Amino acid sequence: MLDDTGTQLYTPQVVEQKKPNVKQEFQTIEEAFQFYNAYARECGFSARMSTSKRKKGTNELIWKQFVCFKEGETNEHYQKKEKHTVQRSGERNRGLVRVGCKAKMTVVKSQTGPNWIVSQFVEEHNYALATPSKIHLLRSHRVVSAAKRGLSQQLSEANIPMCQQIRVLEIEADGPQNIGCVEKDIRNYGQREEKNPTFYFKCELDEESRLVRCFWADPFARRSYHFYGDVVVFDTTYNTNKYDMIFAPLAGVNHHGQTVIFGCALLSGEKTEFFIWLFNQLLDVMPRGAPQVIITDQDPTMTKDIAQVLPSTCHRYCIWHILNKFAEKINTMVYRDNYHWFKNIICNSETIEEFETSWAELLKNSNLGDNTWLRQMYEIRNKWVSVYFNHIFNAGMLSSQRAESSHAFFKRYISNKNSLMDFIVCFNRAINHQRHDELVADHIDVNEQPKLKTMCPMETQMVKIYTKRNFIIFQDELFESSAYFLSCTFEDDESVFYSVRKANGSCSSRNRQLKYNKLSDSVSCSCRLFNFNGIPCRHILAYFRIKQVMFLPSEYILRRWTKSAKIGKVWDNNG
Repeated sequence: MLDDTGTQLYTPQVVEQKKPNVKQEFQTIEEAFQFYNAYARECGFSARMSTSKRKKGTNELIWKQFVCFKEGETNEHYQKKEKHTVQRSGERNRGLVRVGCKAKMTVVKSQTGPNWIVSQFVEEHNYALATPSKIHLLRSHRVVSAAKRGLSQQLSEANIPMCQQIRVLEIEADGPQNIGCVEKDIRNYGQREEKNPTFYFKCELDEESRLVRCFWADPFARRSYHFYGDVVVFDTTYNTNKYDMIFAPLAGVNHHGQTVIFGCALLSGEKTEFFIWLFNQLLDVMPRGAPQVIITDQDPTMTKDIAQVLPSTCHRYCIWHILNKFAEKINTMVYRDNYHWFKNIICNSETIEEFETSWAELLKNSNLGDNTWLRQMYEIRNKWVSVYFNHIFNAGMLSSQRAESSHAFFKRYISNKNSLMDFIVCFNRAINHQRHDELVADHIDVNEQPKLKTMCPMETQMVKIYTKRNFIIFQDELFESSAYFLSCTFEDDESVFYSVRKANGSCSSRNRQLKYNKLSDSVSCSCRLFNFNGIPCRHILAYFRIKQVMFLPSEYILRRWTKSAKIGKVWDNNG
């Protein structure tokens, strides 16, 4: 059958054979979408994945919907933006694509097996479908095949320009309509193809071909995550380019205490769908899975999304962002007189009871009990007050230094006037400098040794094991430990408790409490410094000195802080 222009229409018998049926089963989500997309091709429309639902607690995917690409309405943000924007010369005037089409297929996870079952199928469309001669122009049917990718890569290696590569493909396929994709797809593939298969790049466009989100991590970044991905800082406060996209790096700290980038994202907004997509990318491509701790700015949407996708990860807010708000949230004179007290209580309270009592007393003395913002911050204190999470390893990231230095680092290279290409160039330059700094620190560790301060065998031991940065921290704690003494306060069948005090200490010097566990032969301190940053505190080291423990036991040496942090299992593409 032909249409009015002489174009061959779809065969009804073939369309009927490809049509989904309610209760039809598929083994995987991917298989279900491939079936629906094949049906869409026969009918003349483009399919896309839409909303999904996950099971609370386990985060297991249990419901997924596939829709026509004309489902929904065109993004309101872009409609308003383009309505009030004067079109520049040569700029493409984009039309509206989404028209509220209701065609869709919904699948649900079987309760008795691994299969997916079609629970709903809506066949009708509210617009004229594409004819077969135009099917290659629809997004879900535009595929750069493996053969075309291979040919394009070979032509690139021979320095043949992209425009000539496309002409070759057109000749081989007997016309552009038979290539199976459009010229833009081949150009985009050529821009992102990497020779190293461990480079990961994922991007998504909307129906107007605008970039809405992307995530990338090169082999060095993924390998770094394998070694240092226990604690991740996720910051979405950067202004990056003239397209109003958010630059969201996932960062951590390496064995030299330097900032290291694990992966980066560009997001067109701070919506739930963007954050969930990004965190799922992290889980899919990183070799060690979810981080132990993730540190973010104070964003309620992100907080809910992290709880959903990373339920076992400790999520806390960056103290730097919160402390910076005190100056604007409380009276100037009150801020001047009381800020240092607030900071001391927030950062140095040793127990929850101590924090609660000190906070209430400070609010009373400063007449800030009615301050709405302080009340709100108190309600979420477990997310940002250190005493609520300093029992967990945080790689020492409590102070403002990590976030502040990270901001300063990227601001040296990145401007909100950047085009997307300018941004990539500047970002790569910044990352190269960052990685060179790590190389320099590795070189220093091999060729230089810090000066020793004592004759203690433990110092001689650890100067060979720790990186220079961590040895200096340890050395300071070891040196200070000589001024501390212990007195037993209580003992039972399982534990011995000690009070640790500083000899000739001032009245402001507080005593610490040590607990020795007889069963595990281990000691812990109430200051929780070792728990939080992974280097033994002066109080524990004083215990070792008095008990004549000459060498630091292995359970107090974190591999991630040592010179051999990157030695061992070699990370590969399989993680």
